[in-house]
Amino acid sequence: MVDQPGRFAWYELLTTDVAAAGAFYGEVVGWNVRDASTPGLAYTLLTAGDASVCGLMDLPEEGRRLGATPRWVGYVAVDDVDATAAQIRRLGGAILVPPTDGNIGRLSVVADPQTATFALVSGLTYDQRKPGRLDELGRVGWHELLAADRRAIFGFYRELFGWRQTDAEADPADLYQLFSAGAQTIGGMLTKLPSVSQPFWLYYFNVDDIGAAAKRVNAGGGRILQGPIELPDGCWIVRCADPQGALFALQGAQGPKGAEPPSASEIGWSARWDGVASQGRMVLPKPKR
Repeated sequence: MVDQPGRFAWYELLTTDVAAAGAFYGEVVGWNVRDASTPGLAYTLLTAGDASVCGLMDLPEEGRRLGATPRWVGYVAVDDVDATAAQIRRLGGAILVPPTDGNIGRLSVVADPQTATFALVSGLTYDQRKPGRLDELGRVGWHELLAADRRAIFGFYRELFGWRQTDAEADPADLYQLFSAGAQTIGGMLTKLPSVSQPFWLYYFNVDDIGAAAKRVNAGGGRILQGPIELPDGCWIVRCADPQGALFALQGAQGPKGAEPPSASEIGWSARWDGVASQGRMVLPKPKR
């Protein structure tokens, strides 16, 4: 197995219906579902071919009582979870689940200083490969942070993981900041609209045909919240909610025939993203993806 310090290495869906969620993503993304439970933990793997891509588990009962809703969590690989968690606390973040040995390795669930949640992992027990192309089918191809203030938060991630601004020479007025881990651009950050209740990370799954995948989202009981939107490089994206309410996104090379998509530089936000309200219109520079 190959560690990728500073890169997203694993993803987990916490949901209220594991069987239904597994079937939904199997249809939409093309993942296979495999049980990987242990005597102490029910756990499901979603795989692309013979490679494990992410895990799926029940949203803990304590979390439900506190009002937590289904969500995707991305794990960033680090050399030392305990030391990185301590650094997060020093930088103003929060530790939601202290460092512990789990079924996927040593892990900790944390939040950045603006409360966006993510996780740390070392010694990942499931499939790990050297960094590949972001457009591989069935993989997570993009990581997007909707921050309270994307300019203020970038320094936190730079110091923590060594991330760099990919378009450092761009106009300071640009609303979308690309970032890289190592030599590869892996995502972007933007400042969320004031009506979006809380900062969060959004993950994009690669599909072969965005139009067909969007139809599968609707057929499976999910919802298309925004899109399809065509980007300047010919990639199409849609932002969605699964049947249990977890937010995710899809990206693919093809758009639906005959559709009238929004402009690539003008994104009309939906009136409501499940529990995340979003009003009005946001104008973005053309992303360099």
